Amino acid sequence: MPVFFQHQINDHPTGVWKIEETEAFFKDNVPLHREVTHPHKRLQHLAGRFLLRYLFPDFPYELIQIAETRKPYLPGEEYHFSISHSGDYAAAIVSRNNRVGIDAELVREQVGRLIPKFLSDNEKEHLYRGSILEQATLYWTAKESVFKWYGLGGVDFREDILLQRELEGLQVIPCFFTKTAIDLDIHYRRFDHLYLAWIVS
Repeated sequence: MPVFFQHQINDHPTGVWKIEETEAFFKDNVPLHREVTHPHKRLQHLAGRFLLRYLFPDFPYELIQIAETRKPYLPGEEYHFSISHSGDYAAAIVSRNNRVGIDAELVREQVGRLIPKFLSDNEKEHLYRGSILEQATLYWTAKESVFKWYGLGGVDFREDILLQRELEGLQVIPCFFTKTAIDLDIHYRRFDHLYLAWIVS
């Protein structure tokens, strides 16, 4: 079953799709509305939109527009949604009433090299409680979900997205986002080599 993970509370279904299908499968179900030249990125693009419809059957994916910040959106915001891709996985979240952001990331060495650019000194101290690369990947994924939730660009991951120590047993990371001066709760899941984080607010 390609649905790798599915979660629903209230009005915001969330899911991860493991891409095992061919491009032809998705094209038969989801039209490609913009040119994507790289074959794997095109497959990810189609899988993400297919997942939106899977999670929310009435979702009008044919109306999706892309903002200057590269955030996909629907005119009139009938639905709020967010999509992410990493390797052979596509993730999505949909809500009628709340802004949402989602990110999925495979554990990869590239994230470790970015630590000085996206983690504050306080956040770096948390890395030494376990696997540095895995913890860094979780924090990167969490911050990406905030960036996507905000959707307006111009975010300094190190200075503007301030993560607190995660709440033990709840799979939640409290966060203060300086751009809007509000506290956010970032929900997350870990699946062996993949991290997923999302926000509904």
